[in-house]
Amino acid sequence: MHCPFCRHPDSRVIDSRTADDGSSIRRRRQCPNCSRRFSTIETASLSVLKRSGVSEAFSRSKVISGVRKACQGRPVSDDQLAVLAQRVEESVRQSGQAEVDAHTVGLAILQPLRELDVVAYLRFASVYQDFDSLEDFESAIAGLREEAAGTGAVGTGSISEF
Repeated sequence: MHCPFCRHPDSRVIDSRTADDGSSIRRRRQCPNCSRRFSTIETASLSVLKRSGVSEAFSRSKVISGVRKACQGRPVSDDQLAVLAQRVEESVRQSGQAEVDAHTVGLAILQPLRELDVVAYLRFASVYQDFDSLEDFESAIAGLREEAAGTGAVGTGSISEF
């Protein structure tokens, strides 16, 4: 790391702390040449490969935007969406890949969304699991009913709404 003051090609780390969301590290550094101190913020990059072939940085706000459409008219708060986006990012990062395709991100959204709201889950799943017919919806609803019968409840939407 070059010193921003004297351009010396080395620096010494004095202190390191993780950011509140755990996605970056703040390092306090000191230049051995001029003794001035400066801070750096380090993040691990995660790229998403879109269907068009374009690669862009992973964005929690894009996850929230896509899920918000599925949650329209549902009792889901902005805080819940932020937590969902954080879980999705953590899940995608656990794959250990620096670049994932957009479809993988969509699939990573499904389980946290299912736990949050089953109606929003069905809306979102119909796109990412390529539902082609009523049978696809019926199969997904039957799976949710079985899960609800086994565990007592699923998400905030009632299965009996269907």
